[in-house]
Amino acid sequence: MRGKRVLLGITGGIAAYKIAYLIRILKKQGAEVKCVMTPASSDFISPLVVSTLSGNPVNIDFWNRATGEWTNHVELALWADVFLIAPLTANSLSAMAVGGCDNLLLACYLSMKTKTIVAPAMDLDMYAHPTTRRNLEAIQKDGVEVIPAESGELASGLEGEGRMAEPEQIAQYLSGHFSVSTSTFFTGKRVLITAGPTYEAIDPVRYIGNHSSGKMGYALAKEALNQGAEVVLISGPTDLKLQHSRLTIVNVVSAQEMLLSVQKCWGECHVGIFSAAVADFRPSESAAQKIKKETADTVLHLVKNPDILCWAGENKTSDQLLVGFALETENLLENGRKKLENKHLNLIVLNSGNEQGAGFFVDTNKVHVLDDRNNLTSFELKTKAEVAKDILDQISLYAC
Repeated sequence: MRGKRVLLGITGGIAAYKIAYLIRILKKQGAEVKCVMTPASSDFISPLVVSTLSGNPVNIDFWNRATGEWTNHVELALWADVFLIAPLTANSLSAMAVGGCDNLLLACYLSMKTKTIVAPAMDLDMYAHPTTRRNLEAIQKDGVEVIPAESGELASGLEGEGRMAEPEQIAQYLSGHFSVSTSTFFTGKRVLITAGPTYEAIDPVRYIGNHSSGKMGYALAKEALNQGAEVVLISGPTDLKLQHSRLTIVNVVSAQEMLLSVQKCWGECHVGIFSAAVADFRPSESAAQKIKKETADTVLHLVKNPDILCWAGENKTSDQLLVGFALETENLLENGRKKLENKHLNLIVLNSGNEQGAGFFVDTNKVHVLDDRNNLTSFELKTKAEVAKDILDQISLYAC
C-alpha cells in the first residue's frame, strides 16, 4: 500500500463510525488518503475526525461555502489509484446503478478511470432485497468490485447478513487488489526494454555519447523478471551485468544498431519500455583512422539519428503497451505531453535534470508517470530499484 492513493468515499450509514479505524490502518500501511463524504454521512462520523486522521481536507460539497471555491471532482478522480466506498448504503448503491449524480461522491464515481471498490452495509432485509441484489449485479457489470457484507449483529438489533466488513478486512482486500494488479500482469508477458546510452563514432577512438549509466533500464529489467516476465534487454554500452533464465541481452553501440534490434524484436513483445538515452545526432561520416591532434581544426557535420521510440509507436498494435522516458530541464509536463502524443505512447516517465538526486551518476531517481488518459502520478525520490517497481505498477494498473 505504500505510496498508493486511496480516495475514500463515505456514505450515510451507521457503519461509518468504523471508518476512523480504516483510515488509521491505511495510513499506517503507507497509503495516501483523501476522503469525500455524502452530506448524510456527517451525522455518523465527524468530518473533523476524518480530516485529522487522513491528513487532508474533507470534501463534502461541490463548492466551499466559506471560500466560494469549487471542489474539482474530476481532479480527485484523476488523483486516485482506487476509489473505495465504505460504507455503501442502499441509497448510494441505487444511484450508482443508474448513474445518479446528486452529490460530490457520486460525481467522483462517475469520473473514475481506475478501479472502484465498495463495501456495502445495511440491515439484513435491505441487503437481501431483490432490488439491492440487482443493483449490486449492475455495478459489478460496470467493473466495480464488491467486498461482500458479513453476517453479524446489526444496528437494528437483529442478526444477519448486511454488516460491513471490518476495517482490517477491507484494508487487506485493498492491499490484495494492488498486489494482484502489480504482480500477475507481467507473468508470462514478453517485455522489451532498452537501456543505457548509445555511442556515435567520430573515429575508431572517439565518439559522441551521454552520461547514461543504464542503471534505470537494468533495474526495470530485474523487476520485470521478478514479476514473471520474459525480458529482451537491448543495452547500449554499460558496465552493468544481469543474468536470468528468462533474460535475453542484446548488446549494441549506436542508435542505428539499437533501432535494428528493436525492429527485430518489437513485434513479438507485449510491452515496450524505452528507457535508453539514445543520442539524437551522429556524425555524417566516421573517420576510418584516428583523427590526429595536429590536424587542422576539424568540423563535424551531424545528422539526426533515427527516432526509435517513434518507430515503435507507429508500429505497435492495439494489444501492445508502449512506455517512453523523457529527461527534461524545463517545461516538464508540457514537453512530456507532446512526446506522449507525438510518439503514440501509452505512458511516459518524466524526470527533471534539475532535481537533486535524479538523473545521471546516481542510484536514485524522482519520476512522474503520465498516461494517455491524462492520469499523472508523481513519486518522491527513491532508489532506482524502487522506481522500477513503481513504474511497472503504473503499467499494470493502466492495463488492468
